[in-house]
Amino acid sequence: MALSLTPGQRADITKADTLLDEVDPEAFIADKAYDADTLIEKLEERQIAPVIPSKKSRRYPRKMSFSFYKKRNIIERFFARLKQFRGIATRYDKLKSTFLAAVQLVAAIIAIK
Repeated sequence: MALSLTPGQRADITKADTLLDEVDPEAFIADKAYDADTLIEKLEERQIAPVIPSKKSRRYPRKMSFSFYKKRNIIERFFARLKQFRGIATRYDKLKSTFLAAVQLVAAIIAIK
C-alpha cells in the first residue's frame, strides 16, 4: 500500500503515476475520475488490470468486471472509518508531515481492529 497527500483543490489522479511506481498490484480499482487514456496505458504496460468504469463521454466504453469493481466498497468503507476520527476529518494539523503521520497511525489502528 502507498499513501500520498494532495491539496484539496487538486485532482487525485495527478498522484496516481507516482504511487503506482511504489507498488506492484494485480489490479487497479478506481472510479470514473481515473478514466484517462495515459493512466490506462501505463496500467496495461505494467500488466495491471484496470478496473475503472468508462466515462459517459468515451466513444467506445471499455469492458470491465463489475463483480470485481464491487470490491471498491472496501476502500470506501476504510475512508469512512478514517473520517470518524475528528482530527483526521477536520485536519487540525497544519503541517503535511504531522497530518500524514496521524493518518498512518489511524490507519494502523483500523487495520488492527
